[in-house]
Amino acid sequence: MLTTVALVGAGYRSHTFARVIAAVPDRLRLAGAVVRDPERASEFAAEHGTTTWGSVAEADLDGVDVVVVAVPGSSSATVIAELKDRGPVVLAETPPGVDVAQLDALCALERDGLRIQVAEQYHLEPLIAAQISIARSGLLGTVSQAQVAVSHGYHGVSVLRRALGITFEDAEITATRIPSPVRLGPSRYGDPETETMVTETYRTLAWLDFGDRHGTFDFDDQQYRNWARSPGMLIRGTDGELRDTEVRRFLDPRTPLVSRLERVAAGGPGNHEGMFLRGYTFEGAWRYANPYLRARLAEDEIAIASILEATGEHARGGPAPYPLAEAAQDRYLDLAIQRAAETGEKVRTSRQSWAG
Repeated sequence: MLTTVALVGAGYRSHTFARVIAAVPDRLRLAGAVVRDPERASEFAAEHGTTTWGSVAEADLDGVDVVVVAVPGSSSATVIAELKDRGPVVLAETPPGVDVAQLDALCALERDGLRIQVAEQYHLEPLIAAQISIARSGLLGTVSQAQVAVSHGYHGVSVLRRALGITFEDAEITATRIPSPVRLGPSRYGDPETETMVTETYRTLAWLDFGDRHGTFDFDDQQYRNWARSPGMLIRGTDGELRDTEVRRFLDPRTPLVSRLERVAAGGPGNHEGMFLRGYTFEGAWRYANPYLRARLAEDEIAIASILEATGEHARGGPAPYPLAEAAQDRYLDLAIQRAAETGEKVRTSRQSWAG
């Protein structure tokens, strides 16, 4: 079923949402965007061929399933509150709140009837989704360790929790930040034009002890686009481990087995299907099958389309794709990691109101 989306904001993320929606017109439709600045509104409308409104109050939300709030974190809670009683599900950009007080306030709005989901899509990226699928399948036995170096802050925490099967358990956190100078890589807007060394950049390492499970958060400030930095995922259980795309485990007590996640994509040499991802296979079976075949979307964009469509299904009575409580926990743990890194002291988390 077609999911109709409205946007609030005209920044980088709103443009990304608009482009993703346009790439899958049989699944998603853009109704319009709230853009307060008239000049930016005109530019946004021209670029994406859509309606714009000057305020949330002016927005025509009849028939809209999802409103994506993609504004700076400092004003996100205020905008979300304006959407109370308007009807559609709110899909809040990350983080939904800048601190615990703001997260509590949003949770209060939700208890008062506002339906809020959060646009946390990293666990829906095809490779990460396939890796988490293997962790949950039983192939690795009982999972007790994970090291995640795929995304910053609350995004990385989100993936780490899912790799370990953690929900709202308390943690003891130790963290540090170490200098990590590196040559400048590409930005959102293109490749570097000169050879530049970035010196004021750091790698954050955090160790989260949940008692029976242990997680390591690892991320470098320059990691997302830098050619000299790479992501990584390590998940260990009683019967095996996943390291990036390689899985090692026992076939039987005397036989080791090494298998790989294989990326299957169209558009390579001699292939005339087009340029798109088909998915990831493992030992001859799909671990992730792309639902947007033939759409020219990067893996991050596939994840964005997935969270939009899943939120639309939620608006029509389906399951919650990423509840506010989960996102609040991700942000809470992220803030605790920052505090531990800044002070050099262990930080012990405690159960918050959103945990129920």
